[in-house]
Amino acid sequence: MGTPSPWGMLVLAAALVGLSAPPATYGQPNFIVILADDVGWGDLGANWAETKETPHLDELAAEGTRFVDFHSAASTCSPSRASLLTGRLGARNGVTHNFAVTSVGGLPLNETTLAEVLREAGYSTGAIGKWHLGHHGRHHPSFRGFDYYFGIPYSHDMGCTDTPGYNLPPCPPCPWHSTAARVARKDCYTEVALPLFENVTIIQQPVNLSSLAARYAEEAARFIQRASDSGRPFFLYLALAHMHVPLGVPPPPPASGRGIYGASLREMDALVGWIKRVADSHGKGNTLLWFAGDNGPWAQKCELAGRLGPFVGAWQRQRGGSSAKQTTWEGGHRVPALAYWPGHIPAKRTSHALLSTLDVFPTLVALAGAALPPNRRFDGLDVSPVLFGWSDVGHKVLLHPNSGAAGKDGEIEALRLAQYKAFYTTGGAMACDGSIGPAECHQPPLVFNLDRDIQEQEPLEVASREYQAVLPAVSRAYAQALEDIATDNISVADYSKDPAATPCCDARHVACRCQAPGTRAAVPDRGAEGRATRLCL
Repeated sequence: MGTPSPWGMLVLAAALVGLSAPPATYGQPNFIVILADDVGWGDLGANWAETKETPHLDELAAEGTRFVDFHSAASTCSPSRASLLTGRLGARNGVTHNFAVTSVGGLPLNETTLAEVLREAGYSTGAIGKWHLGHHGRHHPSFRGFDYYFGIPYSHDMGCTDTPGYNLPPCPPCPWHSTAARVARKDCYTEVALPLFENVTIIQQPVNLSSLAARYAEEAARFIQRASDSGRPFFLYLALAHMHVPLGVPPPPPASGRGIYGASLREMDALVGWIKRVADSHGKGNTLLWFAGDNGPWAQKCELAGRLGPFVGAWQRQRGGSSAKQTTWEGGHRVPALAYWPGHIPAKRTSHALLSTLDVFPTLVALAGAALPPNRRFDGLDVSPVLFGWSDVGHKVLLHPNSGAAGKDGEIEALRLAQYKAFYTTGGAMACDGSIGPAECHQPPLVFNLDRDIQEQEPLEVASREYQAVLPAVSRAYAQALEDIATDNISVADYSKDPAATPCCDARHVACRCQAPGTRAAVPDRGAEGRATRLCL
């Protein structure tokens, strides 16, 4: 891990994209959606003064709009991404928990993705980064509306690498020989190396985590350049590896504040700043850039987890467990979010509208002049009036599903109604100390007034006037939401597993390496694509 930072590669990428490219001439805007992984609300300096590692994101906030009441649709990977790309909760689109390395299925094929709608509307579509919505057969992103894909099929802790990075507890590198010692821990994947795809081709297995951020930046710049050259508007979905463990950065100097996590946060910040500059170089004002998190920090990773800010879920912490990722506490789903579009989105603005990653789908579809897919209902809203500063009103009701901490996966356990947050089930995910909060059902529900109690510490007394006044509206909203879902066109995801679905570059080699032990490590080049091994789809 002592290798130099790969960001020098971006000098080459700058030459490749041509930073003096002329503005695009089409009427439809370009869209870049950047989704950070396991990032905390307090990991953004503009949100939390203690954070000093995000100057580029803070600049983005100053030149655009910052959303302080913005939520992921779920608080774990696959359901959150499925909802962003469909505008529908997992209770509708069928994705209620994470897919595995051996998963046969993925996001149900009858669900229409944002990429499919935008491509039909004339957009060039690209996905770069983590997918985690199924990699086998037609579930691969190349068959879900994306003209171009470059990235990893699932979380980068779901396969071994030769550069394992920082994790708690640490995992070993990939074995080179079948007789290599195995580490018998369920958290570590030692049998199969993490693959890197370009479209349907595995171009590297295992991935080099130390250079992955630079590779993503380079490929994003290439995609933007190709789309600009074609004269078509583009949609780029950039799903970062940051800030999910393992964190693949060089060791920071001893007096560097937040240590490994801070170094990785700075790397993510630089990547986002780079993407912004590339987009602006192709015509400032032509591209809407939307940055958000997929869920809150993974608290069990201790010092390798992000900052919650004030959203500590104190009621749950008193009973054990984490109130962050996988939970329905604010720390699990309230995420940093920024929108930047010079000349369209007001600068230096802070919005308090209740918004969600669910809103990305209908908003971008509307801005592209396209139509929502028929015969289904959507949980997201077209929030372009909020983006443009014409309104600061978002959702009247926002639903929060279970994402693994307590209860049935995907079940609606909590809801937000104005400043009130009602819990029908509570539970804590694994905390840094190893504790897990027990699942508790609440009838009548626990209700917190977030205007007064953002830490979710003291629920309203059931006998109080305030509770009795708000309970009928909460109960009505909850019942209506469940009825709306039950009568919708609902999909069911296939969560079956088969070892044959594992992405494998060369099954003859240990850990599916793309090269035999003792040979030179594979270094993908542009002329190698035709020689690379294709995944059997």
